[in-house]
Amino acid sequence: MKVNRIIFLDKRGNTRSAMARALYEKMFPDSGIEVMARGLVVSFSEPLNQKTEAVMAGNGLETDGFRSEELSDKDITDETLILTMNAKQRSDVISEFEVANDDNTFVLSEFAGEELEIMDPYGGNLQVYGICLEALGQTIEKLPDRIKEFENE
Repeated sequence: MKVNRIIFLDKRGNTRSAMARALYEKMFPDSGIEVMARGLVVSFSEPLNQKTEAVMAGNGLETDGFRSEELSDKDITDETLILTMNAKQRSDVISEFEVANDDNTFVLSEFAGEELEIMDPYGGNLQVYGICLEALGQTIEKLPDRIKEFENE
């Protein structure tokens, strides 16, 4: 499968997935891959979580105009890679979306070869959000090589 779109997904779509999208776009601006942040449960579009925004801005990541969006079938094409933050989200996506399956939906950390899932910083202090951003950065750094391997499998 050729990857032309990556969807980073978390529960609300305005914390880890937003961080992941911004990190990927900053680290790999010429990747040719469209990158999206989506949530599983988005009752109404929200701006970034305030602590997420503070940590992202403090690290030079784009935050302007961000609004959370719920994952929908129209987001997922034959060339979409869905990367969730934990195994439950992966399972939920595969069960709720007909076009999501074991071949295009993965836990981000597992896909990148990491052992631990990316922790949810929600409710923590700014330091916790910073640690989450750092963990995401270390994981996302591995994605281009892993995507090449994935496309050749």
